[in-house]
Amino acid sequence: MPTHSETRELPYTAQQMYDLVADVASYPEFLPWTSAARIKSREEKGDHEVMEADLVISFKVFRERFTSRVVLWPAPKKIDTEYLDGPFKYMRSNWHFEDIDQGGCKVSFFVDFEFRNIVLQKIIGVVFNEAMQRVVKAFEKRAQALYGPQV
Repeated sequence: MPTHSETRELPYTAQQMYDLVADVASYPEFLPWTSAARIKSREEKGDHEVMEADLVISFKVFRERFTSRVVLWPAPKKIDTEYLDGPFKYMRSNWHFEDIDQGGCKVSFFVDFEFRNIVLQKIIGVVFNEAMQRVVKAFEKRAQALYGPQV
């Protein structure tokens, strides 16, 4: 159903942006519509870490909790998310962070999901691209708050 893909060049290192996105527990502090986050488990698996996390999303009259498996790949600076339980039929997303020669990094983001609730799906469908742009912008603002404005 709705998908969103975006690539941006930001004035931060790939490691800084990877660390920011990997800090799922902090999402309620800055991410739109995210009212709560809880890390249920974390497990080191050699070259990656697997975390299960609950997020509570609040949008207008809707308030939904969902559980995701987040796979953190520190060496290639990738983060893959897979939906496990909640209001979606399915959801998957991924992030990739890559340092660039002229400084800063390239951030690539992709998300694909569908809600079970047709009413919620229709509401989100109307504002989906704008909503995803706000989410990506929230990560940018968080980077500026954590790491300062970069030149």
